[in-house]
Amino acid sequence: MAAKLTIDVLSLFPDMVEAPLGGSILGKARDRGLLEIRCHNIRDWTTDKHRKTDDYLCGGGQGMLLKPEPIFAAVEELRRRETRVVLMTPQGRTFNQSLAAELAASGGHLIILCGHYEGVDHRVVEELVDMELSIGDYILTNGAIASVVVIDAVARLIPGVLGDERSSVDESFSNGLLEAPAYTKPNVFRGLAVPEILLGGNHPAIEKWKHGKSLERTRLNRPDLWRKWLESHPGDAIE
Repeated sequence: MAAKLTIDVLSLFPDMVEAPLGGSILGKARDRGLLEIRCHNIRDWTTDKHRKTDDYLCGGGQGMLLKPEPIFAAVEELRRRETRVVLMTPQGRTFNQSLAAELAASGGHLIILCGHYEGVDHRVVEELVDMELSIGDYILTNGAIASVVVIDAVARLIPGVLGDERSSVDESFSNGLLEAPAYTKPNVFRGLAVPEILLGGNHPAIEKWKHGKSLERTRLNRPDLWRKWLESHPGDAIE
């Protein structure tokens, strides 16, 4: 069983992180002690009377940059021997399912630092950050939003968080392909029928059908994943 994961989030807008992680599946997982998430305001580590967390860029440029002093103070107070510090930034490594699984399996303690404005003073990156992460090639108003995506993707892979452990296995990206189409009752809705093969109880045939549909969906929607799949499975083809 994976070690318990504790996450400390550092943000100027901790409520943006806490709200979506306090309900539904993750809220129940937190209540059961499967993971611990604590959201902090970076301003709590400021020392001036105005609680200033940002300043103009050295050398000029548009926007404001998060100052190093409160971030260093926060990380140094929260950090433990096994802590990994993650910075949410557009310049980071692209987050994906395999990385989510890696973080979930390793457990321990994460500090997730949320960039805001034009980001953080680079001395934070040089001295404190173990991993820079991006959730995609686009810009958000702040890193708090991105941190929720990462936390949700990681937390749902912790054993016991999902009701059925197979839910995190039989889904898109778990094996490099997109998930096959899924259906439920009624068997016929507005003249649209569930594929007959799914109703016959022939599980080997069903799995073969699902694999073929998974290949087809990946080829149509994510040609980048399709090319990678063909490179590692040159004999696999859509029937």
